[in-house]
Amino acid sequence: MSLLIKGARLWDASGEHGTADVLVADGRIASLEGGEAERVVEARGRYLFPGFLDLHAHLRTPGEEQKEGLETGLRAAAAGGFVEVVMMPNTRPPLDLPEAVSGVLRQAAGLRGARARSAAALTKGQGGKELAELRLLAEAGAVLFTDDGRTHEDAGVLAAGLRYAAALGRPVAVHAEDAGLRGDGVAHECALTEALGLPGNPAEAESARVARDLELLRMTGGHLHFQHLSTRSAVRLVAEAKQRGRRVTAEVTPHHLTLTVDALKTLDPLFKVAPPLREEADREALIEALAEGVVDAVATDHAPHTQAEKEADFLRAPFGIPSLEIALPLLFTELVEKRGFPLARLIEAMTDGPRAVIGEGPRRLVPGAPADLVLVDPRERRPVDPSRFFSKAKYSPWAGWELVGWPVLTLVRGEVVFDRLG
Repeated sequence: MSLLIKGARLWDASGEHGTADVLVADGRIASLEGGEAERVVEARGRYLFPGFLDLHAHLRTPGEEQKEGLETGLRAAAAGGFVEVVMMPNTRPPLDLPEAVSGVLRQAAGLRGARARSAAALTKGQGGKELAELRLLAEAGAVLFTDDGRTHEDAGVLAAGLRYAAALGRPVAVHAEDAGLRGDGVAHECALTEALGLPGNPAEAESARVARDLELLRMTGGHLHFQHLSTRSAVRLVAEAKQRGRRVTAEVTPHHLTLTVDALKTLDPLFKVAPPLREEADREALIEALAEGVVDAVATDHAPHTQAEKEADFLRAPFGIPSLEIALPLLFTELVEKRGFPLARLIEAMTDGPRAVIGEGPRRLVPGAPADLVLVDPRERRPVDPSRFFSKAKYSPWAGWELVGWPVLTLVRGEVVFDRLG
């Protein structure tokens, strides 16, 4: 269907580009000067962005579809303005074989919602001992390699993985925690969590692993990507490595940008996540690093679990927060509206930044560009209502927060995959 979006304010990573009547046809932007279309959408000054790419989401397929599935996860992503989602490989069984990667991509291809991209396991069974068949996994469609969720201590395996992945033009992404320092920690190590009786996970568990892995990158070359950084010490190390010309990128999550360890005062497992919520100084350092480009991308680390699992006591509840559907309004409100964070930089961190991590080029709102678009309302303010989520995880640590910047229309290659206006 051809579509005309009238009176949209155009924004991309390079800034604002005025108001236009955007004609979409044959999966691409046909014109910025209007035209005949089968459907007309009155934007009325809403913002039109390139669609977002999430580098880090757990869609739980195969093996844990009671928590999330491809259909619900990709619809949730579209509702959040994401047009592409990179699925993590820590499924059951892991995505460590080429047929597993190609199979899940085929399964997702016929579903309405965001497009699925796939990561693949770096090591066989995510066991950290032997590299998976990286070349075959790349040929099957894997855009990056990671043993996400595991903190393997064998430096030799990671070094070999960096070398092989570099030859294939793929990054290696790591969950940076030193397992020995982390121990059985379930929350940031500080006076508050000690008083609550929670085993601590110190900030040094992250920075020590980041330092080690940066030394491996210096030795091997390649492209190392740090997932969900949470500490000021880690972002300092990444900044220094970038200054030295290392090919290192990093992501940060909506929860680490908007929440701190103080939320654990209630002992509510909704706030249990890995790496844990840290201190206010860490949160401020992450926001600054995102603004300066030290952190390249916002990634959700969407990690859904069943309601019953998240209602267990804090020690037994699983780690993870679902956030695909509210990442944009959350950051639009908490960063752009409240702090004056540059909107173009936030857009970049959700579009060009993550695309560059997987070796793909920037997106601009120009004729001929793919019609992967999200229309956003910068004025409507409404509360987070998890019962309305498309995700199976109908809970949220931000439930009740009043947010603006909600997506109202998402297009993938010109197809409407989310629509609050129709």
